[in-house]
Amino acid sequence: MKLHKVAIISKVGSKDSEDAARDVARKFLARKSEVYTISPVVVDGAKKLESLEELKKVNLDLVVTLGGDGTTLRVFRNLENETPLLTINVGGNRGILAEITIEDIDDAINSILKDKFFLDKRIRVVASSGGKEFPPALNEIYICRTNLTKTAEIEIKFQNDTVKQKMDGVIIATPSGSTGHSFSLGGPILHESLDVLIITPVAPVYRLESIVVPDEKIEIISSHDCSIVMDAQVVKSAGFEEPIIIKKYKKPAVFIRLKKRGLRQMSKLGF
Repeated sequence: MKLHKVAIISKVGSKDSEDAARDVARKFLARKSEVYTISPVVVDGAKKLESLEELKKVNLDLVVTLGGDGTTLRVFRNLENETPLLTINVGGNRGILAEITIEDIDDAINSILKDKFFLDKRIRVVASSGGKEFPPALNEIYICRTNLTKTAEIEIKFQNDTVKQKMDGVIIATPSGSTGHSFSLGGPILHESLDVLIITPVAPVYRLESIVVPDEKIEIISSHDCSIVMDAQVVKSAGFEEPIIIKKYKKPAVFIRLKKRGLRQMSKLGF
């Protein structure tokens, strides 16, 4: 794999991650790559960008993230294409999405340059409401009532089926997100390669299990104003009875993987 243009992204507010990002940037510069860093990380010879938004203007060969899963989710939200990520756990709580630790970086770079890797493609989801499409999510989209004193009646439509019940909210999770909030509510763990979505109700009045559905359009209508939360990082709003459409995003998220593992996220959880 040719590494002409590489972006290095660190965890926000983490000195350890920023220091590691500088070291990794220098390693790629030594291999004659054109390197981009995001403020406040500055490295002699690298090009500093002020925000992740600017990555969309650069045709990158690789993005390296140094942080936890939150950093990985933040970067994927700002990538519209299939640029692959090498994820390094630096300061993350679990690093479920991470591939390596910082001690493995030299071996990882050499493996990538020798094409000794494979691409792990994961579906993403995107929500739209009121004529606006919101940023894509790798893990999940959570729709919840804004008024915490009233229980909303939420209607969920997929294919030719409709589920309607009073509940606090609903999570639409991808297989990547199946080990996150959906799992904590009793949802299933899915193999990351599947092209399906999980509908997990949050605190329904009458018990309602998670539903695994094809990755087609899902429409959600709430009887109360609600928030639309992408990967627990970006929040948008929708008015009562305003349809919220959730569907598979046009481009997958792509990870650089050095070792083949089945149910890799499940193993990270200790199963």
